[in-house]
Amino acid sequence: MIPESFTRYVALGDSASIDLYPALDAGDTDVAVALERNIGAGRIAPLGAASLLYKNSEERWPEEAGNDLSSANPSMVFQNLATDDATIGDVFGEQLPQVEQGDDPVLFTLTIGANDLYSAYANRPKRALLEKIENDIAEAYDFLVDMIRGQFPNGTVIINTLYDPSDRTRIIPGVTEELGPFPLEILDRLNDHIRALAIGTPRVLLADVYARFLGHGSSVEEAGRWYWRRSLVEPNAEGANQIRQLWLETLREAEGE
Repeated sequence: MIPESFTRYVALGDSASIDLYPALDAGDTDVAVALERNIGAGRIAPLGAASLLYKNSEERWPEEAGNDLSSANPSMVFQNLATDDATIGDVFGEQLPQVEQGDDPVLFTLTIGANDLYSAYANRPKRALLEKIENDIAEAYDFLVDMIRGQFPNGTVIINTLYDPSDRTRIIPGVTEELGPFPLEILDRLNDHIRALAIGTPRVLLADVYARFLGHGSSVEEAGRWYWRRSLVEPNAEGANQIRQLWLETLREAEGE
């Protein structure tokens, strides 16, 4: 059973939570959006993971009818503040300040950290510097989760591991040709840190997106991928659906079902 007690659902983070890439994959945007990849250019169907968690698209996913937060609580307020290319700093500085503080039972999903890692990777730092950046990302992640918990004492946060589009091959088409092998050891340590944080922190739940997506990236043919075909670091429509399903499973497991 989906918890009915949440008064609000707030999505924070990066493109893993937004509608743009799943809608582009489904061909359900205005033409200007498809041409410019600009969310302000026109209509975008609400097919991202956060939108689906709040309200299912019965046209595209009829088997999931009623399997969403708004069906459990029609009065729940939805606020999707996630943005493309967002970093942990963006959540601190731009997204979280838009959420009205309160002691009501608000649900957060947090998909963040991937762009911090990719940004560091793109600059090709030496190994020692990359490892320092990794530690900085982990510390900032912890501080962000602590801030959310402090501002929303009755809130629940679903944090998410970072997926690996290379499927352990270190090769991401369109990315690694220029930058070199993907640093899996850094990804693994960040994901282990996120898992440990969820285990040891009250009101923080873990959605292991990494494990869910493994085997649906560059190691398989396009039909089996959960990433957008034009950019293998973004979720496609099925990828968004899988994240939504994982979040629902996480909530149900927390309720003891």
